[in-house]
Amino acid sequence: MARLTRRQLLGASGLVGLTGSLSAIGAGASRSSASQHESDLRDAGWRPATGSPLDASVTTTQVMSDLEIPWDLEFAGDDAFLTERAGRVHRIDTDALTSGDDVHSGSIDVLFDGDLPDLEVVGDGGVLGVTAHPSYPNPRSIFVYYTADDGDLHNRVVRYDLDTAQLTTLVDDIPSAEIHQGGRLEVGPDGYLWVTIGDAVDDYAADHVAITQDPGSRLGVVFRLTLDGEPAPDNPEIGPDADPRAYAYGFRNPQGLAFTPDDEAVLVEHGPVARDEVFVLCPGANYGWGIARGGPDDPDWDSYTAYDEFAPPVVHTGHEESDETWDPIDTWAPSGATFYTDDAIPEYHNRVLVAGLRGQAVFAISLYPSGVDRPSYPDGVRYDDDWLDGRYDVTVHRLFEQEYGRLRHVEQGPDGSVFVLTSNRQDWTPPGYPADDDDRIVRLDPV
Repeated sequence: MARLTRRQLLGASGLVGLTGSLSAIGAGASRSSASQHESDLRDAGWRPATGSPLDASVTTTQVMSDLEIPWDLEFAGDDAFLTERAGRVHRIDTDALTSGDDVHSGSIDVLFDGDLPDLEVVGDGGVLGVTAHPSYPNPRSIFVYYTADDGDLHNRVVRYDLDTAQLTTLVDDIPSAEIHQGGRLEVGPDGYLWVTIGDAVDDYAADHVAITQDPGSRLGVVFRLTLDGEPAPDNPEIGPDADPRAYAYGFRNPQGLAFTPDDEAVLVEHGPVARDEVFVLCPGANYGWGIARGGPDDPDWDSYTAYDEFAPPVVHTGHEESDETWDPIDTWAPSGATFYTDDAIPEYHNRVLVAGLRGQAVFAISLYPSGVDRPSYPDGVRYDDDWLDGRYDVTVHRLFEQEYGRLRHVEQGPDGSVFVLTSNRQDWTPPGYPADDDDRIVRLDPV
């Protein structure tokens, strides 16, 4: 079901308190009849960000180099796990990453090097997301998302036990194609495994992909699973033909997923010719691809305002795009994300950090409940149009713009440092890349 737009939320009697608190619309609420969530998100343990993230004092340290399209990084106690799209999964000593400046082979175990069963590195497929069991190291298990071809090209989610070397397939029926694999894995605060899945097309120009409107298609969907690969028992009832693993649907190519301190899922995805979007997910919601993808002034796509059944984003980057291939303008091409909860870099605290590929920046997203005063940032971009998701107003800052080329993922370290993965060793890279030491992992530490 759809969420209220900002205009509808502010106009609805009794939904927003003028004293500065917000009760979020209940999960599954429609635009015309909304129930209230029982808790104020700020009373649940976090406050909206203050201060400009551009004011952060950090040092940058290159901790790994000469990688081949690193895709995901996960910290789990004494171990960290890194994937490279070309086929590798590494276990790395956490201390080496958080304190070192040149992680070497003595701190790295190669768990897989092109030898995952049926692995197929095609288009933007290969070895993608990785996450760890929430009780790691008991058991010492991780989950990996990769592209496979056993006579049928598809994406697969497996669980790997490091102690027994046992590999168990959990999901083996995710459609694949040349591009738009999705591929992010996260174990959410609810203890379930979340999987982002793209629309699996062969052409970047593919649009109006109607099959993503079918929640049973396993395309353009977010799965929410038990750690054994079964549908989460409290998944929403979307409809009789929906896949029971589906949590939300109607996506294009979601590659970023992070969770707020009060357990809301923030999803980030690539748009068609700009039009990148950020959503705060609602169970069972339909996010419009490939019918709606813009506001009332979009010249090429239907507006979310024309469809009560579609949930709008909190951020839509617009449809304007530069004629210069590598002038980012409004195109983010967003990928991995993290919600920064530490105090080590206070200017990043309670912000979503998103890696931008074509945007060549880290995007710092500040979420403010609608109706609540937010700071005025002359150096930030505000997203508060009437047609956007009414629960939040958003301000976005660009960090490290064009300093490292394409960025694939951002991950918070266990000590409050931030790790940024580049993605420059592929065909569509900006001028001057790849650098001699690409691809790299850069650590941001507080001064």
